[in-house]
Amino acid sequence: MAVDYTRDGEVALIHLDRPERLNAVVPALTDGLAAGLRRAAAEGARAVVLAGRGRSFCAGHDLKEPEPVESPLETRARLEAIQDVTRLIRSFPGPVVAAVHGHALGAGCEFALACDVVVATADAQFGFPEVEVGLSVTGGISRLLPALVGWARAKELMLLGERITGARAGEIGMVARVVPPGEHETAALEIAHRVAARPALSVSLAKRVLDEGLDASFEEALGREVDHALLTSLSGEGDAPREAFGRG
Repeated sequence: MAVDYTRDGEVALIHLDRPERLNAVVPALTDGLAAGLRRAAAEGARAVVLAGRGRSFCAGHDLKEPEPVESPLETRARLEAIQDVTRLIRSFPGPVVAAVHGHALGAGCEFALACDVVVATADAQFGFPEVEVGLSVTGGISRLLPALVGWARAKELMLLGERITGARAGEIGMVARVVPPGEHETAALEIAHRVAARPALSVSLAKRVLDEGLDASFEEALGREVDHALLTSLSGEGDAPREAFGRG
């Protein structure tokens, strides 16, 4: 199997599991990742940690695989299956936390940056080699990357295809947290459990308001914030946390 699914209490752990190929992307891996995200949602997991087995998170498309012989419609379906991973991450109610080490290149970098929080080792390698090898980005990164690092930096990263370390990715805002080598999964799991313990509706709405803000005008964002504030005020979820905060 190209993807392994386990649970740690309220947190689902999804591991890309082609370590002999640095978890490079093939259809079985894409399908397994999508299936894992759907399973986590169906089981009511409160958070997900996405990581890679072996020496890398994901080295991008497996260029050693034979070039697929397919019609344009089949090519579109294969590419949209990759985009479905981004859709499933964004639609998952709780946080999806990426734990990145080794390589996160091409589609692997797209999988990571689609997540809500990215934890990376300082020596991880991020990059978009698509232009260099005659391919194109697919996972919504044309919208997500400029939002993370700015327009000019996004163009530099995509056009030049140069790799940057996890430490550098942290400096430019591409990832949320940088940790020493070997500590990425521990840190990601700790974040996932912390958020999973918080009121589910507030967590879901906080994620949604930021994600949908990418596609909204300022006035739409203001209106959505009021809608969400009304929902949380009526839910009762915040009563116990507010009481504990007041006592603290």
